[in-house]
Amino acid sequence: MMRLVEVAKLNMGQSPPSSSYNDIGEGLPFYQGKTDFGFINPVPRKYCNEPSKIADKGDILISVRAPVGPVNIANDKCCIGRGLAAIKASTADQLFLYFNLIYQESFIASLGTGSTFKAINKSQLENVLIPNIPLLEQRKIAHVLSTVQKAIEQQDNLIRTTTELKKALMQKLFTEGTRGESQKETEIGLVPESWEVVRIGDMYKFTSKPRGLDLRSPIPFIPMDMVPLNELEINKYVLRDQVSSGTYVENGDLLLAKITPSFENGKQGFVSIDKPFAYATTEVIPIKEKEGISDKFYLFYFLLKDDIRSQLTGKMEGSTGRQRLSKTVLEETLIPKPSLSEQIEIAELYVSFDKKISACGNKKQTLIALFKTLLHELMTGQRRVNELEFEKENLLETT
Repeated sequence: MMRLVEVAKLNMGQSPPSSSYNDIGEGLPFYQGKTDFGFINPVPRKYCNEPSKIADKGDILISVRAPVGPVNIANDKCCIGRGLAAIKASTADQLFLYFNLIYQESFIASLGTGSTFKAINKSQLENVLIPNIPLLEQRKIAHVLSTVQKAIEQQDNLIRTTTELKKALMQKLFTEGTRGESQKETEIGLVPESWEVVRIGDMYKFTSKPRGLDLRSPIPFIPMDMVPLNELEINKYVLRDQVSSGTYVENGDLLLAKITPSFENGKQGFVSIDKPFAYATTEVIPIKEKEGISDKFYLFYFLLKDDIRSQLTGKMEGSTGRQRLSKTVLEETLIPKPSLSEQIEIAELYVSFDKKISACGNKKQTLIALFKTLLHELMTGQRRVNELEFEKENLLETT
C-alpha cells in the first residue's frame, strides 16, 4: 500500500471573494461541495471570475466537508471552494484512483471530525492508503469499472429523457388529442371539437362494499406504504386476521391516495393481486371505469397532470399536515372526455413511456449491483481483472 500523497498531488479548495460569484457564466465554473456533484461530473450552478484555487479538467474532486468522501471528475477547468479538494494522479492511473476513492468513501467519511459539520484536512487525506499494484492492472481495472459506470449513466439518461418527453406530452395529449382535430374553447380550456367536458363522477364510479360480503380471515390488506409512486400496479398486500377499519377495494380498482403528502406526491396505482377484493388504508379512494364509457388508465394519467394535482391540492380539507381530498371534490372535478377508443390510445402512449422507464430502471439497478460487486472484488484482489469476461456492447445497449 502507498499513501495518497505518494501517488498524487492534492490541491485543497479555498473560497474566492463573494463579489466574484455570478450565475451568468462569467469566469470558471465554481464548485463548492457535494451539492454541485452529478453522477460522474459536477453540474455548474455558479461561476467565479476571481478564482482562488483551480482544478484542471480530469482532476478528481473530493468533498472534504459536510459530507466527507463523495467524488466526481472535473469535466472542465474550474474554481473549487473550501468544501472540495482536487486530486491529480502522478504515478497512479487517474481513473483507478477515482474508483479506489469511491470504494473507500465510507472509510474516508469516518475520518471526518467536527461537532457541527464533519470535515477532513489535507494531512488526513494525504495519508489515505492506495493499493500498490502495477499500472497496467490499474488501467484494466479502471476500464472495466468505467464501462459499467457509463452503462449506468446511459440508463439514467434514458430515464430522464423519457420522463421529460412524457411530461411534455401530458398537456399536449389532454388538450389536442391524437387525431389532429380542430379545437374548441371550454370551461377547462381548449379541447378537440368532438370531445365533451364532464365531471369525473360522470365518467367513473367509486367502489363500495357489497352487502352480505363474506369476510373470512386472513383478510388481504393494502397499507399506504404499498401504494406506489411512479408505478402502475399495487401487487403486494399483507394478511390480517381482522380489519377494524379500512376501505373496501376490488382487484383492478385505481386507488388514489387522498391524504397529504401522499396525494401531492402522486401515490396511486391499480390493485393487481391474486384475490378478488381486499381492504386498504382508509386514506385512499377506490375508483372504477364505467364499461363502454371510460378507461381507467386515462384517468390515472389525467390525475398525474401537474395542473390537476395542484388544483385538487388547493381543495383539500382538514388541519395542517392532515389534509384530505374528499370524494365529493374529486367527483365534481371536470375532465375532458374523448371517445373511449381515443381515451385508450392516449393512455397506451403513456403506458408505453412508463414501461420504457421501468425497463431502464430495472437495468440500472442490475448494473449498480454489478458495479458494487466488481468494485469490491477488484479493489480487494478477490477477483483479478483478467478473470472478467463480458462484452462492452452488451452493457451499453439500450433497452
